[in-house]
Amino acid sequence: MSPLQFIWFLLIGVLFAGFFFLEGFDFGVGMATKGLAVNEQEKDQLIATIGPIWDGNEVWLITAGGAMFASFPFWYSALFSGYYLLFFIILVGLIIRGVSFEFKAQSLDHKKGFWGATLALGSLIVPFFFGVVFISMIQGMPIDAKGNMTASFTDYINWFSVVGGVAVTLMSYLHGLNYIALKTTGPIRQRAKNQASMFYWILYAGLVVFAILLYFKTDFFTVHFVATLGLLVLIVLLTVGAHLSVIKSKEMAAFLASGLTFVALVALLFTGLFPRVMISSISPKYDLLISTASSSPYTLKVMTIVVCVFLPFVLAYIGWTYYIFHERISHRPETGSGY
Repeated sequence: MSPLQFIWFLLIGVLFAGFFFLEGFDFGVGMATKGLAVNEQEKDQLIATIGPIWDGNEVWLITAGGAMFASFPFWYSALFSGYYLLFFIILVGLIIRGVSFEFKAQSLDHKKGFWGATLALGSLIVPFFFGVVFISMIQGMPIDAKGNMTASFTDYINWFSVVGGVAVTLMSYLHGLNYIALKTTGPIRQRAKNQASMFYWILYAGLVVFAILLYFKTDFFTVHFVATLGLLVLIVLLTVGAHLSVIKSKEMAAFLASGLTFVALVALLFTGLFPRVMISSISPKYDLLISTASSSPYTLKVMTIVVCVFLPFVLAYIGWTYYIFHERISHRPETGSGY
């Protein structure tokens, strides 16, 4: 394995971590329009908190997919062909969520409820099925010597992958609640804190189940015992820290802790995979490795130069966007809008 191959494996992990950190609270806010808001005014207020940024946050996912295509084409082909149906469902979720923002704003009053429901549904579908994809992938999938995946329903949907899907969905919802508490004023702010404090107890139970299944369903503890155990402990500590921050009304700390929990989870998955990118349940000799699934050294070199040139500008733009829209969104029932 060359240094550039390792760097690009690491970079793809960073891109997915950034996606879940930033887009995770978008999904949580979308779900909260049904699970937290009690009227149309509060729904508009919630949507206003992510209105200027949600589409920019999705770029992290597009970039991660593009980077995988360019740097690890064999990984990309095995993953996207093998998980075609699940990625199609994720795409549908992203589409119905995206159009719901505009359609809800432009619809007549009696149709706003429908588009509000599609917003919440799309926001739930995407994190759940991403959890299913990543967790089923680390269990190992039936990949043959040619890198082709021939999976059955139970390879995709099983106890571990469903637990993973529920955990990612719940983490997104809690991340969204912490963001709502950070970005809003009025009754919904305190309601978000109260609901988050309650749901963290459910997440604790989910993390215990996840850790047990990770031990029995993967080889992570065999191949990377120290790193796996350390990252699991870190996930628990970040979760406890976020919960305590919610209780103490330290909103920024709670938001950062819940976001960093996603980063730690992605780090756990990519560390466990290393030096593989896909695990074959048929035979270890059919595993896709970083060293064999990547593009040519010249391609990786050119891509690295491009990233080094343009990445600072992209990060600066993202930082500036969040700075411009950093103020809280107020509750204004007389206008029916959070702006």
